[in-house]
Amino acid sequence: MEYLSIIFLEVYKILFLLVPVLVSVAMIVWLDRRVWAFVQKRQGPNVVGPFGLLQSLADALKYIFKEIIIPSSSNKIIFILAPIVTMTLALISWAVIPFSATQVLADINVGILYLFAVSSLGVYGIIMGGWASNSKYPFLGAIRSAAQMVSYEVSIGVIIINVLLCVGSLNLNDIVEAQKNLWFVIPLFPMFVIFFISALAETNRPPFDLPEAEAELVAGYQTEYSGMMYAMFWLGEYANILLMCAMGAILFLGGWMSPVEIYPFTLVPGAIWLILKILLLFILFALVKAIVPRYRYDQLMRLGWKVFLPLSLAWVVVVAFLAKFEAFGGAYARWVVGG
Repeated sequence: MEYLSIIFLEVYKILFLLVPVLVSVAMIVWLDRRVWAFVQKRQGPNVVGPFGLLQSLADALKYIFKEIIIPSSSNKIIFILAPIVTMTLALISWAVIPFSATQVLADINVGILYLFAVSSLGVYGIIMGGWASNSKYPFLGAIRSAAQMVSYEVSIGVIIINVLLCVGSLNLNDIVEAQKNLWFVIPLFPMFVIFFISALAETNRPPFDLPEAEAELVAGYQTEYSGMMYAMFWLGEYANILLMCAMGAILFLGGWMSPVEIYPFTLVPGAIWLILKILLLFILFALVKAIVPRYRYDQLMRLGWKVFLPLSLAWVVVVAFLAKFEAFGGAYARWVVGG
């Protein structure tokens, strides 16, 4: 009986985390479209529900009732598994995100490593979808997407090392606690900029949406998908975008910490601060989509390997020296464990 109650409690915790994530994915799509419309001086979705808030729900319902077509020449099992893998991996990453000092599903010591590992596995869903479709456009889109994600993951990994040098711990709560007096966005500002741009490339967002470049590759790896399977890809993509925003908020913007430790601000729960920071980063994501033209594929690869990687590696050396000698009043040396 005791085992049952433990299992029931864990399932309750998981649902308590997943349901808000799935609802916020729907709201984020609405926000994305509204920001895009705002830049172009249009209205955006404004018909279904108040301010068009239920538009995403209407779209989801439409996908549920659409017929799922599986191409006769495709590898059916892998074709069906691909969107499931993409969506599952996007959602299990949220297990280690701390919404406050206590509100975290799995407070593991290697939280940041877990996030990095799971986001790296996300490439598999896309490769599986592109290859199993047995059609040249999805396959080309999948190859591009995989190459792009792997390229920018390298620089994201090196950027994370910068933060870890300052903190001395892989636990996400420790990383947040280390930013009590000064957020990492100030001492590590160049890394924050590179992280933001790499996150755009990692999640296949404009100006790096090459895998879905309509002119050349129809809809990239999603070309042969329809109905709920297409919706699962779409859901996984936006859950990943939210996850990248959450990582940015935790690593650089103080996570669930209040911006200023003054009376009215300290009353606001930590989860609210984290959500506000995620929203701020997402609005930046949406603005980039509306403002910046698309990169050419060779430019995208050059930027990742020849600009971001050497820059972030050089910054690791700089941060290591600054942390060792506790320069700038110890802004780079905030070890929460060891010493």
